[in-house]
Amino acid sequence: MRPARRYELRGLVEGRARGRLLVLHEPISFYGDVDPETGRYVDGRSVAGRIIVAPAARGSTVGAYILYALWKHGLAPAGIIVGVVDPVLVAGAVLTNTPLAQGVLEGVVDGEEAELVVEPPRAVLTVHPAS
Repeated sequence: MRPARRYELRGLVEGRARGRLLVLHEPISFYGDVDPETGRYVDGRSVAGRIIVAPAARGSTVGAYILYALWKHGLAPAGIIVGVVDPVLVAGAVLTNTPLAQGVLEGVVDGEEAELVVEPPRAVLTVHPAS
């Protein structure tokens, strides 16, 4: 069994999250990419309880409200990691108490179990090997 992998990140919104990674290869926009009623990303995968890993967030000012709607419906992601931060995403994460970190991650795989601990200005993502 492989040992757990740790990634040092920039912490933006404090909190702890545990869940499976939802790895995206394109920037995420909560407005248009995620259905606030179902919690489904455009490709059909659920964001609920997942730690989203994306290269960037692209925004619409409505994005923070979509994240809030997901939270109200119990469908919010457990945490979010992006390479390039959008201020609207930060506002949405603060509004919903969603841990948010910034960093580029190499070698993470969709579906891996992970834990994100954000204590600004630092954050650590620990990816646990599949058993």
